[in-house]
Amino acid sequence: MKKKYLDGSLLAIGASLWWGVIGVIYFKFVSFASPVELVVHRTIWTALLLIITTFLFSKWNVFLNVLKNTKKTILLFVSGFLVMINWLTWLYAISIDKLVDASFGYYIFPLFSVFFGIVFLKESYNRNKVFAVILVFISIIYLIIQYKTLPWIGLTVAITFSVYGLIRKKINIDSDIALLVETLLLSPIVIIAFLYLIKFNLNVFSFNEIKLSFYLFWAGPMTLIPLYLYTKGLQLIGIGPASMIFFAAPTSQFLLGTLVYGETIDVHKLISFIFVWIAVFIYLNETRKE
Repeated sequence: MKKKYLDGSLLAIGASLWWGVIGVIYFKFVSFASPVELVVHRTIWTALLLIITTFLFSKWNVFLNVLKNTKKTILLFVSGFLVMINWLTWLYAISIDKLVDASFGYYIFPLFSVFFGIVFLKESYNRNKVFAVILVFISIIYLIIQYKTLPWIGLTVAITFSVYGLIRKKINIDSDIALLVETLLLSPIVIIAFLYLIKFNLNVFSFNEIKLSFYLFWAGPMTLIPLYLYTKGLQLIGIGPASMIFFAAPTSQFLLGTLVYGETIDVHKLISFIFVWIAVFIYLNETRKE
């Protein structure tokens, strides 16, 4: 049992640090391509890699059963569209040196998930969970008052990812098969987007730029590897501990943004983060009790 828990924890830590460090460094490196093109590559290469793994693990029967269910297919198209918006927003934040703003979104998304779970799934809650959610909303309202604008990057990241998780929880399908269906359904959209980039000579990926194109291919593995690690870790240690470990991802992004990439954080933004960090601490303490 101890080995199982240790293995699961290491897998979840690996996934969280991959999202928070390796993924950031990679996508920062390939930011010579536009966020739109990077979403194209994440979608297409992820789909192709998942087709290979579905063959290897003989899971086509699971895939076909999902497609036979019209409701699940529609929901997966919606969840796929949400994750596409999530990717696009996060990649845009990296390209304009707003990684700290994106980390804000990943800090608050679990609290948004709690809020949506209470509202839409009638999930259980207590006073501390409600207080944590209220602190998040106070943080957002504080930012709006101080900057006279919505913290739209963080909110978009948080809302798209939390609603994405809500849909995934409702349909309960293996992560790899669900992502395969999502990326296949999104493929026509991203192909049209890529053709648009080609038409106006805005694309980087081409047979004339083999080296750069090779770099862009890795958008697929960079998406799949941490997902696989986190899913396996989740299976071994459960959602509570895995959720606690997940916060290593936004923490790493916050530290990279401020200490490595030189993003500034003024007093008002720091105050908003303090509200969120207190909310996260309360959330983690409640998760520990479950």
